[in-house]
Amino acid sequence: MTTAQRLHIVPSQFLVQHIPNVTFPEDDEWIALVRAPEGLTVVREASPFSEAERWVGFYGDAGHGLDLPGMLAAVVGPLADAGVPVFVASTYHADLVLVPEHRLKDATAALLDAGHRVEN
Repeated sequence: MTTAQRLHIVPSQFLVQHIPNVTFPEDDEWIALVRAPEGLTVVREASPFSEAERWVGFYGDAGHGLDLPGMLAAVVGPLADAGVPVFVASTYHADLVLVPEHRLKDATAALLDAGHRVEN
């Protein structure tokens, strides 16, 4: 079994926000939501006017489902080894792995060195 993946850099940029003491956002402009006791984590597309830290995403183009172990670890492991922070939003078929925009080159190099294919 191989865990090398073909990853695409998602053309959008994202914001990762924490909203304390909220269970659902006031708008519907979100990509992913995670509700926790300390509040809500929201991933949304960055607007051109946002001054918050921007994140870029890698997304596998071949769905792997929930029963194939090691797929996420194969991506985040090399990023951790390279000192690149990540935020992950998982779907049924694949994982959206976000890295800070200013670390995109480092992240891409680490993934290529690990045997993944990275495409724009």
